[in-house]
Amino acid sequence: MNIRLATIDDAATLAGFNAAMAMETEGKTLDMEMVETAVRAAFESDDKGFYIVAEEDGVVLGGLMITYEWSDWRNSWWWWIQSVYIRPEARGRRVYSELYDEVKRRAKDAGNVYGIRLYVEYENEHATRVYEKLGMERAHYHMYAEQL
Repeated sequence: MNIRLATIDDAATLAGFNAAMAMETEGKTLDMEMVETAVRAAFESDDKGFYIVAEEDGVVLGGLMITYEWSDWRNSWWWWIQSVYIRPEARGRRVYSELYDEVKRRAKDAGNVYGIRLYVEYENEHATRVYEKLGMERAHYHMYAEQL
């Protein structure tokens, strides 16, 4: 398995992953034109984040996105893991673990990253167990949101 920084050539695959994840986790159908435009926008601007993918024999098995949050308490960044998706046939093969190890390596190499965060739905017990097994801890915050 090869873990690498995604390129714009991966945009259609990553957009497909986002659509599959939305359907699996929330039963939502996404506007594919909008999603692919949004994924491409991340490749066209350094301030939006970056994607990491796992591939094997030329097939992308899974990926995730890193976005940034500036901490004025710490004078450093929080990296947020988003858009995690692993192809169903690749699940259980430690694909996410390999991706997460690469995120941690890149964060440490950057030298200005305080920590890594992600959010997970309460009902997603499998993902919760995976994250905890990899050393992440449940934060003491509730998340609030309002769509505008």
